[in-house]
Formats: sequence, structure tokens, C-alpha cells
Amino acid sequence: MAPRKILLDCDPGLDDALALLLAHGDAGIDLIAVTTVGGNVGLAGTTRNALALREYLGFEAVPVAAGAADPLERAAENAAHVHGEAGLGDVHLPVAVLPTSAVHAVDLIIETLRNAPGEIHLVATGPLTNIALALRKEPRLATWAASFTIMGGSFTRGNATPAAEFNIYADPEAAAIVFAAGWEVVMIGLDLTLQAIATPAIIERMRGLGALGEELVIPLATFWTNPHDDDWQGQAVHDVCAVAYVTRPDLFTSRPARVEVETRGQFTSGATVVDFSSTAPNAVVPVALDVDGFWDHVYAAWEVVALQRALRTGDRG
Repeated sequence: MAPRKILLDCDPGLDDALALLLAHGDAGIDLIAVTTVGGNVGLAGTTRNALALREYLGFEAVPVAAGAADPLERAAENAAHVHGEAGLGDVHLPVAVLPTSAVHAVDLIIETLRNAPGEIHLVATGPLTNIALALRKEPRLATWAASFTIMGGSFTRGNATPAAEFNIYADPEAAAIVFAAGWEVVMIGLDLTLQAIATPAIIERMRGLGALGEELVIPLATFWTNPHDDDWQGQAVHDVCAVAYVTRPDLFTSRPARVEVETRGQFTSGATVVDFSSTAPNAVVPVALDVDGFWDHVYAAWEVVALQRALRTGDRG
């Protein structure tokens, strides 16, 4: 089977960086473009990080295009308290040499899907501003995507607020547009991603990646801890789950649902209201993860990149 072509819209970000690593290393994926949006940190930071990761990981031929810095209607939010001021925690990669694409992210998304209708799997792991702007400009986008998977939302509780997950909370108006666009949204929410934890045992396994593990994977996967969680087991790799779903949906137990986005509630803005009993579903919501299978899949893909990087750099550590 030919690799699945993926366009990844992201806001790197600790877990976005690990998702890029999976998208590059998975033999079942052909990463054809990366677009950035303001989210975990501002747009300048997410774009800088995407460019640096492109060169560090070795996918220099893949275009990186910058997109929306601000939400559609609100002041920008960020999660620098989780991801660090620069977005990659304590990881400091060499400054990228290659530039961003001259095309705006929204136009790159539209052009890429228009030129290959039914062939491109769109994955979004940040606020949905770029996707909403693309749909506003070209509503046929929803018919051109081979699939559309997001990391965002939840069917129980949030993390930005008690009600809302960060990516949806950061631009709920954009999320509402996206869920109403007429396509099937695969919503990889917190209830699923909190099953993908980088536990101490997983971190020990990542030491087998050599320099890539020590320099990138382990620092990214261990930077944040929750001081309010007495049962803390490790950091979740939220965005990695969205990329993994595209080639390995068999690792996920999923249910159809109707998802609506709250945009006006004083205490619930950004909440995803998930109705699993709806007769008019607009989404597929994974609810359970084959944890061992997930980590086996992720490790195998990351190991490919580790070996490739060792060959490029001569570092066999």
C-alpha cells in the first residue's frame, strides 16, 4: 500500500514536535507539507520551531508555511506555561537556514488539496484557525480531504478550563466552523490522549533511540509535570495520537458522535458538546487506545529517524 499523504497543521509545541517526528518516521506516511498557527506559543515561535525541526529531523524538502497568528474573533491565548517560553521546553535546536514557503498557510492548504482531491489526509494539532480560514475561502476543501483528524476537544473535562481543551478554547469560533463544514471530523480528544502517557518505563525505552532520544524525545516528553496531580504518571503525547490515527486506526476504539462547539458560555466557551446518541453524527470520536500497540508503533517510527539521523551526523550514541 502506498504511503498516505499528510498535510500537518500544527503549533509546535512539545507534543507537536513529537507528532512531526512520527509523521516523518512512519513508513506509511508521506509528509507533504507543514503549516503553522499561533497556539502553544505565538506564530513566530511555532514557525521557528517547525523550521528548526525540519532541518534537525531531515525533511528539508517538505514546505513549511506560516499561517494565522491570532484567532478569528478573540485575543490570542498561549500555553507557554506548559511548553516553555520558546515552545520546546529545554530543547534548543540550531536556528534553521531554510526559509518558510512564500505562500500563506491557508493558501497552501487549499492549493495542496485542490491539486489532489481525495488524496491528502489533513491533520490539525493546534487551534483550528487556519482550517477555518481555508474553509471560508474555499468551502470545497471539506470534499477534497481524504480524511480530517484533529487533536482537540473532549467528551468529559477540559485542560485550559474545566470545560474546554486548549486547542478548541484558543479559537472556538474557528472550531465551530470546522465541525459544521460537512465532512467527518476525527476528534482525538483529551479522553483518548490522556491514555498515551510517557511513563517512566516509556522514557526508559526511549533511551534506546540514542542521541535522538537524549537530545529531543526525552526532553520534550518530560518537560512538563502537573503539580496538582498526586497520581502523576507522566506527560501525555497528545498530538502524536492524531498522526498515529491516520495509519493505525486499528489502535483506537472509536464511536460516531455529533460534536458542537460552545462559543458563548461564560464558563463553557470552547467546550465540545459530544452526543454519542445522535442520529446525525458529524464526527468520529476515539474513546480507547491500545496503549502497548501505540507505543510499539511510535517507537518503531522514531527509531527509523534515529537511525537516519545517526547516519547523517555520524553520532552512533
